[in-house]
Amino acid sequence: MFKFKSKKGSILAYTLVMISIVSIILTASLKVVVSNMNYGINRELKEESLQIAEAGIYFYRWYLAHKVEGLTKSQVNQFWNSGSAYGVSSNYEVDFNGIGKYSISVVPPESNSTIVTVESTGWTYRYPTMQRTVKARFRQPSWSEFSVLCDSDIRFGAGTDVNGPIHSNGGIRFDGVAHNIISSSLSDYNDPDHGGGNEFGVHTHVAPTDPLPPNVVPSRTDVFEVGRTFPVATKEFDGVLSDMANMKNEAGCSNVGSYCAQDNIVVANGIYFNNSDNGRHIILKNDGTMDVSRVLTYDGSSNGITSESSSNNYVIPDGGVVFVEDNAWIEGQINGEKTTIIASDMSGGSDKNIFIGNDILYTNYDGTDIIGLIAQGDIEIIRDSEDDLRIDGALLAQNGRVGREHYGWYCTAWWWGWCTNWEVDVKNTITTNGSIATKQRYGFAYTDNTGYTNRNLIYDNNLLYYPPPYFPTGTNYAIDQWEEI
Repeated sequence: MFKFKSKKGSILAYTLVMISIVSIILTASLKVVVSNMNYGINRELKEESLQIAEAGIYFYRWYLAHKVEGLTKSQVNQFWNSGSAYGVSSNYEVDFNGIGKYSISVVPPESNSTIVTVESTGWTYRYPTMQRTVKARFRQPSWSEFSVLCDSDIRFGAGTDVNGPIHSNGGIRFDGVAHNIISSSLSDYNDPDHGGGNEFGVHTHVAPTDPLPPNVVPSRTDVFEVGRTFPVATKEFDGVLSDMANMKNEAGCSNVGSYCAQDNIVVANGIYFNNSDNGRHIILKNDGTMDVSRVLTYDGSSNGITSESSSNNYVIPDGGVVFVEDNAWIEGQINGEKTTIIASDMSGGSDKNIFIGNDILYTNYDGTDIIGLIAQGDIEIIRDSEDDLRIDGALLAQNGRVGREHYGWYCTAWWWGWCTNWEVDVKNTITTNGSIATKQRYGFAYTDNTGYTNRNLIYDNNLLYYPPPYFPTGTNYAIDQWEEI
């Protein structure tokens, strides 16, 4: 008989090992499932919180549209300084459709700025600690946003170099180099400087000349480095009149429809000069003051001053306006001020002009210094202007144009009615650092090669967020920056 020895417990050991392995796998699988479920739930809750926060941003845009639309610059400033604007003095919380809340915190615009910063934090009632915050920047679009803004057909000749955007309500012929978008409100038009059929709303005659519509618009990156777009919405020039009336009032003369008898009115927000003599000669100084004299006579053929009174010294109204109810000749340099100078006759008389012959300069180019020049008529570069002229600032001609007359050949010396010395009007370089808004066609040079040979139009990016005081802007706030923080 054979005897067998059995190995007791071996199956149990294998069973325990298998159970352990299965348990580990199941536990890991459950953790993965639970983790994915929690991730999905958290993702959904975070998305809800983000959408609630975004709803707060768009609510505030709606709120501003109803509160500031149609208000003057002073009234807008009063709104922000009143302490009653939502989210300024304390957070403003709003229930969102019964599922959560958003809390809005607002940083109002600084002096002479159009920027409003809005932060909106959103959360759900189910998980109030799971919050998300959106930060948006609002600003009022300003007329100083364009390197050139025009209400009529316009031409930029060879030699023109432009950094900022350009827009015209008419057509644009551009034969220089554009480093930003060029736009027109017309799809095509009959270029007054060229015969033949209609041409594109924005076109060039730099070889090879653009084809005529309805051909495909070529890209032409050699001329339009960033591109061109047309047709787009028009910019309304007539509304500037109300801004001019507001600036006259801010300067201390409330008789908007007539002259103020008192001259040299100095108030907190500005200085008013009436229509005595033929205008004012204003020399800006980098010590924060300006010398102002009365223009007694000037030469209508050259637009230069021939006689003037002794000058008086005034503090440049930082954050305010200088309103001249007559023509104004302006030159000089500022240092640390933001100011707007306007020449306008609000009583219904002839349009008044701003004349420039010498440099108008900033000391600081970081947004500390800002000049706005607004003329009811023209902003005119006089005949005897500097050969190398620089103008820092935002220029606006409401009814006229920013430019220079065609002087061609002119006489500088006479003897018994005969000209003894003829000169040709050829200047070297004009540089504008800022922006140009002009009702009529802009121009510093002519097709007979007179005027300024080189025209440099430099756009000052600081004007995008810090337009000159009381400068025309859109009435609504637009969102131009968005980020989650």
